[in-house]
Amino acid sequence: MRLNGEISHKEDEEDEEEKQSGVLQPERLVVGYALTSKKKKSFLQPKLEILARYILTHTNKGISFVAIDQNRPLSDQGPFDVVLHKLSGMEWCEIIEDYRQKHPEVTILDPPDAIKHLHNRQSMLQDVADLNLSDCNGKVRVPRQMVITKDSLSIPDQVFEAGLKLPLVAKPLVVDGSAKSHELFLAYDRFSLSELEPPMLLQEFVNHGGILFKIYIIGETIKVVRRFSLPNVSKRELAKVVGVFRFPRVSSAAASADDADLDPGIAELPPRPLLERLARELRRRLGLQLFNIDMIREHGMRDVFYVIDINYFPGYGKMPDYEHLFTDFLLSLEQSKCRKRPATAA
Repeated sequence: MRLNGEISHKEDEEDEEEKQSGVLQPERLVVGYALTSKKKKSFLQPKLEILARYILTHTNKGISFVAIDQNRPLSDQGPFDVVLHKLSGMEWCEIIEDYRQKHPEVTILDPPDAIKHLHNRQSMLQDVADLNLSDCNGKVRVPRQMVITKDSLSIPDQVFEAGLKLPLVAKPLVVDGSAKSHELFLAYDRFSLSELEPPMLLQEFVNHGGILFKIYIIGETIKVVRRFSLPNVSKRELAKVVGVFRFPRVSSAAASADDADLDPGIAELPPRPLLERLARELRRRLGLQLFNIDMIREHGMRDVFYVIDINYFPGYGKMPDYEHLFTDFLLSLEQSKCRKRPATAA
């Protein structure tokens, strides 16, 4: 069957030649993808597509990535084994949810209702706050925080009444994929917060030695990468500095700290049992397979960690060996399906 999407004519011709010659063709896991141009460029890198083709020619199972045409009905395309998507908008959510209901045999990465949970920075961390991981070689917490929905002028009084300690990190409440939704600010005094525009989330800044752990989740696989982050804020600095300052995203590839000469007390990765339990619990509670966790270690406390953000389908292309981890994950989905299928009578 001819598939709709970005499969080369050469690949089609090879399929036809194999059919005519009677050669047994390798099975293909067909992954339909609906991604923004930016996400497609960062995720579908040549090394991922080359590895997918290598698997196809050296094993009996291959992976084909096929672009979904958003101008045509989704049910008219494929057939797909997996649909991988990261598009915003209510219309797309309705399309993919309808497709999921009509095609339960197709794995959707991930269900729109589950993704929606991470669009609100207040609700995204609630599942972490509800966890009790004290028996896993460490403690996981969420910074004290509050939501500001309106009236910028009243923010100083609201912060005072809530008893939040300075400095405060200010983030847009809604995560919609836009650059604006990822803007971050650090406020040294509560009165300057009135310069910002609600709705937003205010979090107490936790000193963490300037290192952030990005914990990538791909199904049951966990990969941790260190990133440089904001330096500690001293009491002296807090007493002298006034204002709200915008700071860059710490998730950029240029901010990698994996090869830096760091204090072991700061650079030591979180305990593996803690990460495995956290990832397992969040996969179950969130209903997601593809996400990452931004975690910091409280400065001076070896076993106290804070989750400060969770992102759906993050920039896996920045992660070392992502192409191997992702292809292994996709093939494991098909193997899992095969194990669940009832055996046919001989």
